[in-house]
Formats: sequence, C-alpha cells, structure tokens
Amino acid sequence: MCGFIVSKGNKCNIDKFSKCLKNAKYRGPDNSDIYSHNNVIIGHNRLKIIDLSNNSNQPMLSSCGVYVIAYNGEIYNASELAKKYKLNLITSSDTEILLQLYILRGSKVLAELNGMFSFVIYNNISEELFAARDRLGVKPLYFFSLSGQIYFSSDIRSIVELADSNEIDEIGLRQYKKLRTFFNNHTLYKNIISFPSGCYYENGRMYKYWDCDFSRKEQPKDEHLFELIYDAIKLRMVSDVPVGSYLSGGLDSSIISAVSEVKNTWSIGFSNMNEFSYADTVANRIGSNHTNILISNKEFLEIAEKMVKDRMEPLSVPNEVLIYRMSQIASNENRVLLSGEGADELFSGYDRIFNKFSNLNSFDLDLFDRMYSYGSHKDDDILHYAIEPYLKYKEPYLILSSFFQISHLQGLLRRLDFSSMLASVEARSPFVDYRLVELMAGVDFSYKNYNTENKAPLKRFANNILEDSTIFRKKVGFPVPLDQIFLSENGYNDWLSFNLNILNIN
Repeated sequence: MCGFIVSKGNKCNIDKFSKCLKNAKYRGPDNSDIYSHNNVIIGHNRLKIIDLSNNSNQPMLSSCGVYVIAYNGEIYNASELAKKYKLNLITSSDTEILLQLYILRGSKVLAELNGMFSFVIYNNISEELFAARDRLGVKPLYFFSLSGQIYFSSDIRSIVELADSNEIDEIGLRQYKKLRTFFNNHTLYKNIISFPSGCYYENGRMYKYWDCDFSRKEQPKDEHLFELIYDAIKLRMVSDVPVGSYLSGGLDSSIISAVSEVKNTWSIGFSNMNEFSYADTVANRIGSNHTNILISNKEFLEIAEKMVKDRMEPLSVPNEVLIYRMSQIASNENRVLLSGEGADELFSGYDRIFNKFSNLNSFDLDLFDRMYSYGSHKDDDILHYAIEPYLKYKEPYLILSSFFQISHLQGLLRRLDFSSMLASVEARSPFVDYRLVELMAGVDFSYKNYNTENKAPLKRFANNILEDSTIFRKKVGFPVPLDQIFLSENGYNDWLSFNLNILNIN
C-alpha cells in the first residue's frame, strides 16, 4: 500500500514535484524515491506490507531495464498468478509480480487480478504510459491532461499543486452540496478527474476492461455465496505485518472480525454516542484484544479541519474523522485493518430505501431525492446526472441496486482510503471482492430481504458464528452527534458548509 505521483510533459519542476511527494508521505512513510527519464518523473512513497525488504521499493525497474512501475494496492492472488505463469522472481512482492505479468500479458492481465490497485507503468523506450485502476475503484487515482501535460496521482492535492489547477468544477461542487460526494468521475476541481474504475489508459486513450451486468438473474446457492464470503475474507489476511479489524459491533464488521480471527479489534465513539457495549460483546465472543477509543466534540472538529486541509477536498460523511482517529491509534499495532464497506451495497442493506423502490413500477426521482440526498436544497439536474448511467436497467430496484453497488460505494471507498492512509494504515474491504459483486448483481430483492429480514443471506452466514443480539441488531456504524457538535437542528447542512468554509468555497 503506497502512494505515487507521475508526471509527463515539460511543465513539471523537479523541486516542486519532490515537495508534493513529501507532502503525501503519510501514504508511504517507509521509503520515498523518484525516477526521472526525459520528460517523465515518477515518484513513490512506500508503506511496507508485503516483502518488508528494500528490494521491493518503488519506482521498480524491470529486470530488462525497460519498464518502470509505480503501484498502490494489493493483488490478493499474486502468488497464484506467479505460479501459473512460472515467473522468475527476485522479491516476494506483488509489485514485481504485477510488473512481470504486464510485460507478459499487457492489458489482458487486468482480467486476472483479484485485488485493489491503481498503477502506472512507463516504457522508457517507447516513452508511453500505461495506467489502470481496479474494478470497483477501491484504490484512488486522479488524472489531469491539458496542453500536453499529464499527471497521475494517488492524492488530488499533488495534482492541484503541480498543475496549479485549483479552479472549482461547478458540477462537482453541486454534487457535493446535494449528495455529499462526487459522481461520474468528477472532483471538486476543473480538469482533474477521478480515473474511472475498471478502466485502463493506453496510447493516450481510456478503455474499459470490466463492467458488471445488473440485469435480473437467478439467486445463488447459499453454499456458493458463503464459500465466496469466507474466501474473500481469508484472502485479505495475506500480509507480512499484523492484521487487525475495525469492529463497531454491527453485523458486517463482526463477521469479518470473527472469520479472519484477527488478534486486535478497534472501535471508536463519543462519550454520549458509541457502540462500545456491542463491540465488547463480539470481542468477548471471538476472543480478540479489543480497544474502545473515545473522541470529544472539540477533537472531532480539530481533526476534521486538519483532514480537509491535508486533502484539499471536503470530507463526505463525518465518520471519516472517526476512521482516521481510530486508524491512527491502531497503527501502533496494525498497519492493515479489515473493514465492512460494501456489505450494505451487496445485500441491499439500506432497507429503508430499497423497500420502497422494490415496489415501484417506474423510477421516482423525487422519492430518490427524499430518501438519499443530504443537502436540503433542490437540484434535480444533479440527481438525474448521478443516476442516469443506471436508468438502462428500467426496473426501479435494479436501477437503485446498481447505483449503490457502483457509484455510492465509490464514495465510501474514497472515504475509507483517505481516512486510513492519512494514518499510514492499509484498509481492506472483503465485501468489495468483485466475485461477490458479480454473483449478487441483479439478484431479486426477495433473496436479499427474505421474509422482510434485511441482509438475510449475510445473517444466515453469521448464524453459527455470532450471537443473535449481534446478528439482528440495528446498524449504526460509528455515529457522530452532528446536531450537538454544531448546535443546530440540521447538523448535516452545517457539516457540508463546515467543509467548504475550510477551503474558502461558498
């Protein structure tokens, strides 16, 4: 897990580049290095997770001396692929495996990778760049291309500063004000996009290598689903450093903590709003060394301000602050933490919304506004723009399901990545395994919400693992008392304004 910056063009100053790389050191405090060739500069900050030796530092040069890779993420099936293609390896890192696989297979290798990743590979003979991002956008990648200058980066701040491109994107700003995050690859800044998930860049063009069909399909056998859930969790235990888990005491994090058998679990909350008793119950059952972390209203605001300034983008949900603080303390024991992102999207867990849309004959934008929006003002154009890519599925339930599984999820993953990486911690989300997404896409709501019990398959999976009080309790997920913090009746509006005010944006 790491962070990188890549520049191609003549407008990038090496000293400025080095400063930007240093500013993003939190993404990889263990090693920092720069490769430069003609008009290409590649910088990398490394967080050591797999192969702790310096042999796996990046930017990594291929044995033939032609290719250079800057990579962020984990390829969970890297060892399996290395055996399949009989790779001759110098290190035990997935970085070298990925580089060799690309040299052998080119863009075709992307279909074989199971993991979270963003990477750029430079050919110093053809002087071409190849870039790719994982199927669901677990790992961030920002892209800028204007007037012959190209930037790729794991953090948007680096591109804003290198390109001197801080002009606000009107659509992005309206998306944030209405929906608390960004859609259709927009960011807060004009000319800087979020590199599309499931895509690669080659010869100056963008190509899609993965898409998920959410058309109706038969429900899976429980046995097959359960086998995949178990495998997805176990795959994410591959690490050369200790792995821990976030634990709110809710269903998702409790399943992950129990199946993974991690030694350490972590929870966070306010003195008057927390889930400590639920987390303690699960920790006692699974035998983990559990830590409950307290945060005050004052500390919350101070950390939030720091995060917005470091990121140069507004935060989406307020529990980003809690995830960061929890990761910061956990980092003394665990540089890898498992998280439950994706479970609600996978199993239509937002039953308050899905129950209504599963019974509609046509998609209702006003209802979507009332059930989903966070900003209180009206902006139907922004709502329609966010949902438009999924209207092709016709049925309201399928439209909503695909939206949550792809677009909504990316906002949560963006939150998780920055909040954890700011503390130099790698967060892994088993429920975002693409095999699970493909299996559940288009499956009828009645399977996911059997006999009006939401997330029914996941609860059946947990039946012999967790206590009923954990399985059937209402989901909360590290709550934040915004009304008390902002002394307001509409804490979410104040939260959105708070973020934009820090960036001096109205």
